[in-house]
Amino acid sequence: MTEHIVLRHRDIERIDQLEVYLENGGFRAFESIVRKKSPEQVIDIVKKSGLRGRGGAGFPTGVKWSFLTPDVYPRYVVANADESEPGTFKDREIMERNPFQFLEGVAICAYAAQAEVAYIYCRAEFWDLTLELDRKIEQLKEGGLLGKKLFGSDFSLEMYTHLGAGAYICGEETALLESLEGKLGQPRLRPPFPAAEGLYGKPTVVNNVETLTNLPLIIDRGVDWYRKIGTEKSTGTKVFSVSGNIELPGNYELPLGTTFRELIFEHAGGIPNGHAIKAILPAGASAPILPASDEVLDTKMDYESVPEVGSSLGSASIIVIDETVDIAWVESKITDFFEHESCGKCTPCRDGTYWMKHIFERIMDDTAQAHEIDLLHTVGIGIQGKCLCALGDFAALAVTTAVERFRPDFDLHVQGKSSKAA
Repeated sequence: MTEHIVLRHRDIERIDQLEVYLENGGFRAFESIVRKKSPEQVIDIVKKSGLRGRGGAGFPTGVKWSFLTPDVYPRYVVANADESEPGTFKDREIMERNPFQFLEGVAICAYAAQAEVAYIYCRAEFWDLTLELDRKIEQLKEGGLLGKKLFGSDFSLEMYTHLGAGAYICGEETALLESLEGKLGQPRLRPPFPAAEGLYGKPTVVNNVETLTNLPLIIDRGVDWYRKIGTEKSTGTKVFSVSGNIELPGNYELPLGTTFRELIFEHAGGIPNGHAIKAILPAGASAPILPASDEVLDTKMDYESVPEVGSSLGSASIIVIDETVDIAWVESKITDFFEHESCGKCTPCRDGTYWMKHIFERIMDDTAQAHEIDLLHTVGIGIQGKCLCALGDFAALAVTTAVERFRPDFDLHVQGKSSKAA
């Protein structure tokens, strides 16, 4: 791949400056749809493109937009910039280095949704970035690219940023909406879904930053161009955030369907110090851990193939683990994270993560007995499928699959043979 779609700042210098973005076709797509296409036509284009949500779920974007309740207004668009998944750092790079393409994507989504107000919900640690986005939004207003009766049409659009308060749970779309309304950031019972009753009880579209940043080029260059990239069911590119035991950590934008092996060894430089690769967390902390077998390494990274080997692509935060790392230690850190970030609304998640954390404390102190590893697995199974949102499942899947696939690492702590004992 020679050209980036969402990380275009790597191809075009100073694209974060409005004049440079406009010189390179910026806002051409937005203006063309406002002047020439109906919202329904835009939704149809996005459906045909095959674009799927890049925030984790991989749900078809155009289909999501089509679920908006007809003839109910006002409507809202919310960009989910609460990038809190461990190992994920793609959205920040997009907003810092290619902000106008992201903002144009928000505008395109708003037009398709017939929403005249759009919000960008940023995680608390992005306060400096959010201030810069505010300045970029003002530039767009001054240039007539946001505001009243755009391009001589009847369509108007205002855009605002909103800072969260540092809660991982607010990356879940309904908890995000609660927070945006000034309430405690906790998930809502669904249905109703945001497309029916979202922000302030009105139809709302919530999309991830990377998802929205794809839109200007899809509109400008067409569905056929976009569908040539990636696979038949997972079209386009994906930004893979690579970290862990890796020579060249960072963001890599590659076609969906690229294998783990190619990403890790060809693009990210392989494993340091001559060590062998042991495991992969393909979606940060939020998906089952995978052993780094040849089958897994040769698996295509798309929304269909990764589940076939027992995990999910999620937001594609690829954490690489080498042979020197204790998987029980990795999972103890993941459990600490989820126990801390549980909003406490659901008993299985609130109490389950608490007890998993305390079992892990004994395992890591080498004071646990063998049956406690089985108990850890049992608690994890008891959490799955019983919570309002996916956080409980994320916490449980990480642990249960680690026990199932890397049991010897846990047994060493019981047998007094862990690195701590040594």
